[in-house]
Order: sequence, then C-alpha cells, then structure tokens
Amino acid sequence: LEKAGFFRRNEKRLAREQRKLSRCVKESRNYVRQKKKVARCHEKIRNQRKDYLHKLSRRITDQYDIVAVEDIDMKAMGQCLHFGKSVQDNGYGMFRNMLDYKLAWKGKKLVKIDRFFPSSKKCSKCGKIKKELGLSERVYRCTCGNEMDRDRNAAINIREEARRMLAV
Repeated sequence: LEKAGFFRRNEKRLAREQRKLSRCVKESRNYVRQKKKVARCHEKIRNQRKDYLHKLSRRITDQYDIVAVEDIDMKAMGQCLHFGKSVQDNGYGMFRNMLDYKLAWKGKKLVKIDRFFPSSKKCSKCGKIKKELGLSERVYRCTCGNEMDRDRNAAINIREEARRMLAV
C-alpha cells in the first residue's frame, strides 16, 4: 500500500481553493460555488484516508489472529509534540476502530496496551527501563549491550505485554 499523508499531499490545492473563497463576497453565488469546491477538497482527503485505512485494516485482519496496539492519546500527542497535522492526518483512532470491528467479525482479538506502559523506554532483552529517552534518539541502546531501532524495540515490548495480558 502507498504511504499515507493525504492531507499533506492535497494541502496546496485546498489552500488555493480556500484563498479563492476568502476573496468572494459572502453569500454571493460565486461564494456558494467556491464553498462547495472547498468542501469537495475536504471530502476527497477524507475518502482517500478512509480507503487507505480500510485496506490496511483488512490486510492486517486477514494476516493475524491477535493484534496488539498501544492505547495512545492522539489528541494530546498532536498538541504537545508539534506533530499536529501529521498526527491528525494518520487517522489513528479511526484505524483502531476499523481494526477492532473487523477483527471481531472474524472472531479474532485486539489487545489494547495501556498508554502508560513504557514500551519505548524498556529494554526488550533485559527488561531494564531507561529514565530519559529523547524523541530524537532513534536507536535504543541499553547497558546490557542491546542496540536496535527504537520502534522495533517498542514493538517487541508491546507484543510481549500482549502475550502476558492474554496469559492472565
């Protein structure tokens, strides 16, 4: 599947149409016409995102019996980490809902890991938790000698936590 980020790709077109709208006289015929064009731009972005997420969730649902996801507060993440547009463009909440109901249809499971679980800070080999881990650190290095991609380390920790939760 292609890379997401549909808002970013259509941002220039949307901005152009919104600029045209701002120059129109309010409630005139051209204003109404231009407002419909802006709405169509938003609808196109929404439909592209929805289509992509449906296809991705379907592919994951077909491939796996149990899926573990982190229960992240995307609204807070978008506000405090300067990821605003990128986080909103992902549609993570919508994706999680799609994944949930598609897995339920097929009799499969979605395991939600607590948002406060230290998936990125915990070493997947020895279990030691780092106190400080900056977002710019893309490689996880532990005192035990474990050195791997930060996201891969977090994914392993999420998988193991899901296994632990299912065993209980």
